[in-house]
Amino acid sequence: METSRRSTGFVSELFEALGGEVVDGFPAVHSPVYRTRAGTTYLRVPGVVMLARPRTNVAGLGGFLEGFDPDLGFPAYVEDPTWLPDSSQLCKTAGQLCYASFGPRRTTNENAAAYFERLTSAGHGSVLEHANFSFLLYGISRSVTHELVRHRAGVGISQISQRYVSGRVLRFVERPEYQDDPELHAFFEERADRAAAEYEAMADRLLERQKSGAALLDAEHKTDARKKVQQTARSVLPNETEAPMVFTGNVRALRHIIEMRADGHAESEIRNLAARLFLCLATADPILFGDYELQSLPDGTFEVKTEYRKA
Repeated sequence: METSRRSTGFVSELFEALGGEVVDGFPAVHSPVYRTRAGTTYLRVPGVVMLARPRTNVAGLGGFLEGFDPDLGFPAYVEDPTWLPDSSQLCKTAGQLCYASFGPRRTTNENAAAYFERLTSAGHGSVLEHANFSFLLYGISRSVTHELVRHRAGVGISQISQRYVSGRVLRFVERPEYQDDPELHAFFEERADRAAAEYEAMADRLLERQKSGAALLDAEHKTDARKKVQQTARSVLPNETEAPMVFTGNVRALRHIIEMRADGHAESEIRNLAARLFLCLATADPILFGDYELQSLPDGTFEVKTEYRKA
């Protein structure tokens, strides 16, 4: 049965149910690590860790606001008693600067949610580009990251390079469809064991040929030698290989990603990632992401919707 909820309470419940925690203001949903009987490491769900979020200096506006006619009452802007998350405060300040809306008749912080609802409902999302969040994303397969890196506008990506890491850090990701089916799960574990063994065997063979002077594997320095072996051996790795990354995006870009990838029609693995990304963002700033609705799907995953798409 599908259920739909639009409340910070439900966001908190699901965040906690998935193992979410907030440390020093930074939300995270970690992913447990599993091992096959042969010792091959794999993960079953995405891990999302917020690494950075905005810090806003509203008091710094004081010198600017004091330079206007005192009758306008602009300096009172920095004395608004209602606290906002720094990301909301930054975007709200940017929007209000556009109209010099700093006087007594401005939208106060108390009504920030309604202010952003007016902006997003009208499609005026440019002010959302000022607030950036950075995440560590792990427990995600290379097939998912191939989709995620297509979202280039408004984001920065630093992804693990299989040319520069050894087989000792190889981990794999089990798709959701395999996890509750004993036969499919067993096939996955066998594949992961086989892939890890094939990679190691290939790397050993390549290293032998490199030592014997194979031209294509020749290198002057140890680092380059390792890279040539690893970049060749990686060809045997499946799409199920884990490919962690640091992912930074502004709020407008992140909203677009959530709307596209946490949709019920999106691929299940990337939907799991986008839903966890949303939960961390909504926990950090329930105002900028307060218009979204969580809906449970029959397969046990969740989709995230808003009536104000493509702000």
